[in-house]
Parts: sequence; structure tokens; C-alpha cells
Amino acid sequence: MARTRVRIPSLLALSAVTLALVTGCGNNGDSKNDSTSSPAASGAPKAGKKPVVVVTTTWEGAFAKAAGAEDVKVIVPQSVHHAPDYDPKPSDLAAVGKADFVLYAPFEPYAAKIKEAAGSKAKLVEVNLDNDPDKVKAEVDKLGGLFGTADAATTWKTGFDAEYAKLNKDLQSAWPGGKSPNVVTQVFTAWAAKLAGATTVGTYGPEAVTPAQLADLSAKKPALVLDNAHMSTGTVLPDSGAKQVKIVNYPGEDLDLLPVYRNAAAELKKAMSTS
Repeated sequence: MARTRVRIPSLLALSAVTLALVTGCGNNGDSKNDSTSSPAASGAPKAGKKPVVVVTTTWEGAFAKAAGAEDVKVIVPQSVHHAPDYDPKPSDLAAVGKADFVLYAPFEPYAAKIKEAAGSKAKLVEVNLDNDPDKVKAEVDKLGGLFGTADAATTWKTGFDAEYAKLNKDLQSAWPGGKSPNVVTQVFTAWAAKLAGATTVGTYGPEAVTPAQLADLSAKKPALVLDNAHMSTGTVLPDSGAKQVKIVNYPGEDLDLLPVYRNAAAELKKAMSTS
């Protein structure tokens, strides 16, 4: 999913307070080249040391946990749906100062500002937040390599594949009339259509559907509309007869990705059983 409005009014002011709280902080010059510097300067943990990972949201946190990280600090509370609107606290910046890695998404540009304000030497890692199974496994592989937890990442992927296959099979058995349903999906919930084995006949968003799009998408006669719970604009295709299904992208505070798929499958199965 994506967010468009970014607000960072207090970062620079907070940095002065936080520098007094943070131990082992580098200078601004050091932080500019973290991705290409030595392992110690880039945030890579020493051999045998478990990485300390700070993430902007529970979504990045779940990716980190899947990759084998055990010490994960989430900055933005789960209750904040628009993470870029969150104003970091001094304690958030202090946590960044102690991290080996800081995980963020491209639509969360304040992550770099958080690190800069805290003076941290942590390695900034951009995460592709997409619940498409192939993309998830690619990110978990990448993070496992960075964290030195490749074995844990491989184990998680094995369990993930088994659970995904089970959910996919269960949803296909629920297809109305045994036929793959036609769906329209918000661009950031396409992974849920794939999970159901549905046929995507159109996409929309992240902006609200225009009158021209409304006419075009309604003409495709979808059985379901998969709406992004974090960016909902209300009823997407009114009067089309399509059932709208709310899809949640973000994991809970337990930082477990699997319930995201289970919950989406439950919502999809319920919608298909009454269509």
C-alpha cells in the first residue's frame, strides 16, 4: 500500500534531545554511506550476535521476524493507519540509535530522517511491502542474508508455502459453481485475488474511482471488489451488484504474517459462499 502525505515537523527538534539518550552514535558524515561501508559501520551484526532491528510499522516487522530477527522494535503504533503522519518520539529515536538495521518502505521517506536525527550507524534497508507470496519470500531471503539468519528464513518459507497452498486450495473449493470468480481489486490488495485463484478483471486506486473508471469497472460485472482496508474510499462500485471485501495488509502486534492470509481467506470464502 502507499501513503502520499508526509509530515515530519518535529524530527530535527527531537534529535537534540535524543542525542543525549543514545550511546554509540555516529556522526552525520558516517551515516551517508552506510550501505557501502564496512560491516561494523553498516549495521551488520558481529558473528554470533543477534541483530537489533527497528522497523517503521508492523508490516516491516513481520518481514523481519519471518527472516529470523528476534529483537524487533516497531516505531509506528498499529493504530496509526497513515504511518507518514506519525511524529516520532525521543524514545523512538533512541531505539534507532541502538539498532543494527532500520527497515522502511519507499512510501515512508521519513525513515531516513529518523536515522539522521538519531545519528545512528544502523543500516537502512528498503523493504518491498507486498503480500504477493513470491515477493514476500524474496524479501525474507534478502533480510535473512543481511541478518545472518538464512536458516531461520528458509524454515519460515517452508511453513509459509504449506499454509499458502492450504488456503489457496480451500478457497478454490469455495468458488461459486466451481468457477473462478471475476474480481476488481485495489492495486495493493491484488495479492488477495491471487490467493483466491480469482480472475482479476480490473484494478483501481490508490485514488478514488473516477466516473469513467466506475462505468468501465462495473461493465466488467465482477462478483467481488477487494478493497484495501487501510485506504478505503467507501463503496467502490455502487449499484454494480458486486460484493465488497475488506482486505487488511498489516499484521498485528505479534508480527506474524500468516494471520494476514488466513483472515483474507476467511473474508473471501464468506463472500463467495453468499454470492
